[in-house]
Amino acid sequence: MSSFALSALPHGFAMSLVLIVAIGAQNAFVLRQGLRREHVTAVVVFCALGDALLVALGVLGMAQLLQGRPGLAAAMAFAGAAFLAAYGLRSLWRARRVQGGLVEAGRGAASRRAVLAQAAAFTLLNPHVYLDTVLFVGGTGAQYAGPARAGFVAGAALASALWFSALGFGARLLAPWFERPRAWQWVDGAIGCAMLLLAWLLLRHGLSAG
Repeated sequence: MSSFALSALPHGFAMSLVLIVAIGAQNAFVLRQGLRREHVTAVVVFCALGDALLVALGVLGMAQLLQGRPGLAAAMAFAGAAFLAAYGLRSLWRARRVQGGLVEAGRGAASRRAVLAQAAAFTLLNPHVYLDTVLFVGGTGAQYAGPARAGFVAGAALASALWFSALGFGARLLAPWFERPRAWQWVDGAIGCAMLLLAWLLLRHGLSAG
């Protein structure tokens, strides 16, 4: 890889990391799976690869394709709002009762396919993912040429992999606190409220885009 491509790598890494660290729907989902210790590796790999793919698509021209299409942006916003609202209400429903720590939280675990389907929804039904990952990060990487583009995408992919790994596998460090009976009640309540807020913001975004 050329020196120019190597210089593009930290650029892609920094841009991706700054945007991905902000707690959003996808991050909250990865954190919850990490706390439950449920299909963590599959979720981390899926989210990291998904981000890398979206950055690559943005670099290859998807950013230009999405620009100037308000109807598509509105449809994505409405779909994302519906999904987040449903997930948020489900979290608030779980928060109604006290759970018995990590042991009870792990009962009735969902299948890997079901968990990955949720991860896909959080990744693909979120217009902010396209605005940040495809349009902003991918659009910036598209300004590089030749091998430098590969360096930029590699840097962004590395940032995603490190962040999701830290979020998913590092969540177990909080395990002692989550042995408390009411801990999951607080988490589900907070996630539920956050998801409903994000759903409302996406709905407003869709109405303005349409």
